[in-house]
Amino acid sequence: MLIFLLRRFIQACFVMVIISVISFAIQDKLGDPVQQMVGMTVSVEERQQLREQLGLNDSFLTQYWRFTKNALQGDLGTSFYYKKPVLEVIFQKVPATLELAFCAIVLVVLIATPFGVLAAIKPKHAISRIVMIVTSIGLSVPIFIVAILMMYLFSIEWNLAPSFGRGETTQVLGFWESGLFNKDGLNHLLLPSLSLAFALMPIFTRLIRAEMMEVLQSEYIRFAWSKGLSSNRIYFIHALKNTMLPIITIGGIQAGTLVAYTILTETIFQWPGMGFLFMDAVSRVDTPLISAYLIVVGGMFVITNTVVDLIYGLVNPTVRLASHGL
Repeated sequence: MLIFLLRRFIQACFVMVIISVISFAIQDKLGDPVQQMVGMTVSVEERQQLREQLGLNDSFLTQYWRFTKNALQGDLGTSFYYKKPVLEVIFQKVPATLELAFCAIVLVVLIATPFGVLAAIKPKHAISRIVMIVTSIGLSVPIFIVAILMMYLFSIEWNLAPSFGRGETTQVLGFWESGLFNKDGLNHLLLPSLSLAFALMPIFTRLIRAEMMEVLQSEYIRFAWSKGLSSNRIYFIHALKNTMLPIITIGGIQAGTLVAYTILTETIFQWPGMGFLFMDAVSRVDTPLISAYLIVVGGMFVITNTVVDLIYGLVNPTVRLASHGL
């Protein structure tokens, strides 16, 4: 276990260095932040003076070295627009994004698992056929179309849920504001979490079905039937448990990409999370905030992949974590 964690730590450091270089290198390609910070009446001399103060006239290596030294001290820069440390700005938005992603994952597990199992156990059943048709459509329809359609139906036509904003939040543990503990917050979570979950449900439903059907043909399942075990025990204890390993693999990757999907979802529903903040930073050419966002999201990917590898050992003790880190 210690060898595995050490390897993962070294890999994580290497990945984070690459992410930091890429995120810092694209700053010059996004536009001139000084133009967004000052008015049209500011002279060229004053603009040049501001660029000099911000260090934007230095070479790339000089700027990156300065950025790296500050980053090792926990300082990723100061937002040009908010005039505050970028990590402070981002961490104010993290709870909203994590809350949205958590609700989406819960919906995926609660909906995709039973339908995937049903489609595997009774592939010729009418419900199973409907599930496969719906998942095929779901894989083909972009998430922003699903989000707009849900907004039109549930909010505009039927007036069942609000179409934008986070709603009322409740203070949790003294520092975390959540909408999960009041009715208004849950109402505002409904549409964006459903839209986000719809992006993952078809993949997981089909994956569970495919893995389950393969496991049901294995020898130990036939042996379980011959022992007279109940169908529920065979399906949900023996078969479903052994389909979890590849599902966890895909789930870990998809949980990371869920942060990327939130950019579209949060923009459409005006959800005040990290994705909406990122789009706002791009429109304002707030390069320190953009770089910090990419680094934070990259760190989330690394942490998620490490946690997934650790879960391997819990689901299947035969997995050797030390060798899996290679």
